[in-house]
Amino acid sequence: MTATEATEHAIAPVPTGTEPQPAPGATPPQAPPLIAKAAAELVGTAALVAVVVGSGIQATELTKDVGLQLLANSTATVFGLGVLIVLLGPVSGAHFNPAVTLAEWFTARRGGAGVTLREAAVYVPAQIVGAIAGAILADAMFGQPLVKWSTHDRSAGHLLLGEVVATAGLILLIFGLARTDRLRFAPVAVASYIGAAYWFTSSTSFANPAVTIGRAFTDTFAGIAPGSVAGFIAMQLVGAVVGLALVALIFTPGRKAAE
Repeated sequence: MTATEATEHAIAPVPTGTEPQPAPGATPPQAPPLIAKAAAELVGTAALVAVVVGSGIQATELTKDVGLQLLANSTATVFGLGVLIVLLGPVSGAHFNPAVTLAEWFTARRGGAGVTLREAAVYVPAQIVGAIAGAILADAMFGQPLVKWSTHDRSAGHLLLGEVVATAGLILLIFGLARTDRLRFAPVAVASYIGAAYWFTSSTSFANPAVTIGRAFTDTFAGIAPGSVAGFIAMQLVGAVVGLALVALIFTPGRKAAE
């Protein structure tokens, strides 16, 4: 318990017996165990990648128009991501993204709220395993080779710049919402941002190291060549740093009136 929490606890009103009570037989609210959080991150990231890869395969089978393919892919991703955040957010925070997890650990390390080092060390591998599993699952559902390295090269410089922009914007959005106490809007806001970034960034907004790794395992519309993965991840981490710097610059707490 932090000093702030302790203070709030100390000044909390004494129960009067009229407060809402849990339903008979209901489990009292408590922090989920780490294994549940890890499972939520693994399953959530797997589902996210399955949505991205599966909708990409479906789109290419339905139309040859690349614009319509991207529209179908981005639309499915928006709805899928929003649902996953609503469902799993109360358990693990619904990161599904090592860049978000590491940024949250860094802010917590500097006195903010967030995951511990132990939690981050569990989240990141779970996200990567989940991403790979999601790509394999999507391929299996559409009769594709379960593992076939992507041949979709994405190593051009303008694509790498797109990943810096996409990731910086995502981090700015998430931590900006947290700083302004509006995380309740995260399901809609984050999903909407990713949907928009599909179109306004040259890289179609991977913005996620785990998803990037997973998408290397499928030679389909959403794939990325293994040789392009390291560059994308490096730029995503750069973008995360830029995003945190923007959060610190824009959402600096104001001085108290008394000061």
